[in-house]
Amino acid sequence: MRNYPTIQDIREAQERLKPHVRHTPLLRADKIEKAAGCQLYLKPETLQITGAFKIRGALNKALSLSREEIANGIIATSSGNHAQGLAYAARMLGVKAILVLPVTTPKIKIENTKALGAEVVLFDGDTAARWKRVYEIAEENKYAAVHAFEDPIVMAGQGTIGSEILQDLDDVDTVIVPVGGGGLISGIATAIKETKPSVRVIGAEPALTPKYFYSRLNKERTSLPLKNTIADGLRISVPGQNPYPIIEKYVDEIVLVEDEHIIAGIRALAKDAKLIAEPAASIGIGALLAGSIDVEPDEKVCAVLSGGNWDLCDLAEIYTM
Repeated sequence: MRNYPTIQDIREAQERLKPHVRHTPLLRADKIEKAAGCQLYLKPETLQITGAFKIRGALNKALSLSREEIANGIIATSSGNHAQGLAYAARMLGVKAILVLPVTTPKIKIENTKALGAEVVLFDGDTAARWKRVYEIAEENKYAAVHAFEDPIVMAGQGTIGSEILQDLDDVDTVIVPVGGGGLISGIATAIKETKPSVRVIGAEPALTPKYFYSRLNKERTSLPLKNTIADGLRISVPGQNPYPIIEKYVDEIVLVEDEHIIAGIRALAKDAKLIAEPAASIGIGALLAGSIDVEPDEKVCAVLSGGNWDLCDLAEIYTM
């Protein structure tokens, strides 16, 4: 099996997902443009059915499996948004979903996952340890495991975002994408570069978890100590094995964003775009506000807002800090 998605995989994902997910709008963020230094458009996956882009990949994978493969259930681990996407897919298909979540998962993401009918298992360990546990449980119970960012069919589902951006703004110059495990940017970059290679694709990564940034510098996958960042959805210590070569091939630049600038992005989106976005989703705006990305005033820049599943009380504290 291929370990990367093709443009055909992404086109097939679009057709497969069309009846089930939202083609999210492209919104002009004119009130943020002066501070951002460019013509700014937002792709708000915050408005997606489960509040985040992850439903695209999770559902694309679930729909691609046979009834026999998912008969006993589907399982994964996640920081929260993939869990909700997979729980939604399982409920839609009438099968069991088991999600192994970190003990540090925001309460709202745990509650949302349970509300979709999934069984939640809290686990104290890093991403690698959690996936090890997932595969153990899957083997014991004959569950289908759906990886959040290593699976090329999941990446293809995320890539439909890139296709939608080109469809709605065919003269876009630059697309900024949050970087966690790498599945989102791998899918989007494939969709964009295989369709219109002149478009610049930039990954935005928390400065406290710069695994892809340093892997690019070192010319090999580099594992770093896991540090806490406000962008919990992007908190991973080592690049994905399958996303890494795709990112090296298609992503033009990776920039690092400090937590303080991510917070500035959250505030700007709430105040000037009237959008509630979790820290991971706000990182691209934070990068622009910090001046980390070179842009021109007439450049058409699209920032992907990956999700909005964060506790409103926590966000309220940020807004009033």
